[in-house]
Amino acid sequence: MLKLKTIIVEDEEISREILRNYLQKYCPKIELVGEASNIEEGLALIRNHTLDLVFLDVEMPHGNAFDLLEQVGDRSFETVFVTAYNQYAIEALNTHASYYLLKPISIDELIKAVDYVVQIKEKENALEDKVLTAYNSDKQGKITIPVQDGFEVLEAASILYCQADDNYTQIFLTSGGKKLVSKTLKYFQDALVDFGFVRVHKSYLININEVTGYRKGKGGAVILSTGKEVMVSASQKANLLAYFK
Repeated sequence: MLKLKTIIVEDEEISREILRNYLQKYCPKIELVGEASNIEEGLALIRNHTLDLVFLDVEMPHGNAFDLLEQVGDRSFETVFVTAYNQYAIEALNTHASYYLLKPISIDELIKAVDYVVQIKEKENALEDKVLTAYNSDKQGKITIPVQDGFEVLEAASILYCQADDNYTQIFLTSGGKKLVSKTLKYFQDALVDFGFVRVHKSYLININEVTGYRKGKGGAVILSTGKEVMVSASQKANLLAYFK
């Protein structure tokens, strides 16, 4: 289930408490990771967390919500303004707020606000997943790998081999570096099939162009250009050797 990493920026303690309790009771898709009582604390939380949603009081000591957003600059999180005053609605829209809640907070309106942000994030995730599905025969030998704040482009030829790590994959590079990616080995098997990569074991996918030798055995092992030996399972042996006919 999608969880929205969320903070509350609100100077009134009782208002923070009410909103916190409502979110915990009525909005199971919210993961509250922090609260702030002023702009400085809010900025610190925003800079120290990767957030999906910020509940933001408009009027606070030493500035307001718009001052905070101006200091943040480009942002990837959605904002829901919470205020006792409706005169800020136009300015909130101009800062691309997702929702505008008036105090006292209506539980129904709060649920609507959260559901609206969930829909936004689900659409974003669906689009990113489509971009990151790297069936790349037309991408000049490059694949995309997801990172925390977007994606990174790798030359397929720079990959020595991939190793399964539960639902993650360790990508080992010909340069000696490595990357841990939150995708399964099957994902990379599909993504790299057109670039000379072969699954030789349930845990290993290798770049056939980096193979320098083979050691016999029930399955045997391949030797890669760096000297690394990778086990070959008996069930994948014929598939591997077919590349060298």
